Amino acid sequence: MTFRIAQISDTHLDGGPGYFTAGFRAIAAHVNGARPDLVVNSGDMSLDGAANADDLAAARRLHDEITAPVRFIPGNHDLGEGADAPVPPGHPIVSEERRAQYLDHFGDDTWCLDAGGWRIVGINAQILGSGLESAQAQLRFVAETIGTAGTTPVALFVHKPLFHLSADEDVVGGRFVNPRPRADLLQAFGGVRPALVASGHVHQFFARRHEEAEHVWAPSTAFVFGDEKQPRYGLKEPGYVEHVLEADGTHVSRFVAVTGVPTLDIADYMHAYAHYLQPTTGRADPR
Repeated sequence: MTFRIAQISDTHLDGGPGYFTAGFRAIAAHVNGARPDLVVNSGDMSLDGAANADDLAAARRLHDEITAPVRFIPGNHDLGEGADAPVPPGHPIVSEERRAQYLDHFGDDTWCLDAGGWRIVGINAQILGSGLESAQAQLRFVAETIGTAGTTPVALFVHKPLFHLSADEDVVGGRFVNPRPRADLLQAFGGVRPALVASGHVHQFFARRHEEAEHVWAPSTAFVFGDEKQPRYGLKEPGYVEHVLEADGTHVSRFVAVTGVPTLDIADYMHAYAHYLQPTTGRADPR
């Protein structure tokens, strides 16, 4: 039995001007036409939901236009920046209060679904390494779901990529899961390694096999970062990713472009994040 997932990510939807709504709607319509079994938004549904609950509410309403079942996991713009690395001035930091606000709009931030011979798991990247009580509960959840999967293939959805090229990377920052929480997460896997790790956050399509797992990053439906702002790891174009999971554990992930959706550069939309202007540079840093 084939199980098909459409992964959208980093939609950055707001309750005001609707900066990136048109692109989202075009991609959502394309997804509806493809009729996947499941849609996963891998985080940053909202423009600035961590600071503005209206953005969370608007983002949730817009996802009602998708006809397939939808699951969500939070990103930094929905919940706040992780507490395990330096945070730019003015950026909200993850807290249990912000997490509760997110749960009110999008439901569980960790979830597990058995379908098509696979175990599909979503987790909250923002609380990894935070020291929050919910972070410890999440590690127990991972041990109970992934750690007990046995021979069932696992697809893990998490907002931030676990790393760029190797689990041994020691860089601490905001782009990837940081070394200490990554080690804790891998330990919670037990002897199981996911066959697929699907993330977003970087606004690029990227796919690379590392040991047993295929690591796939979904592009944003909203915008890209220019090369002067962010390294080019892969493809900087809007779109989504289709994951085709087979019951025998094989799988294929592919980038899907949608005709008519322009490639917007965040440099042309800095006014959307004007409240994050850095005093030393006068430039916004939406991360």
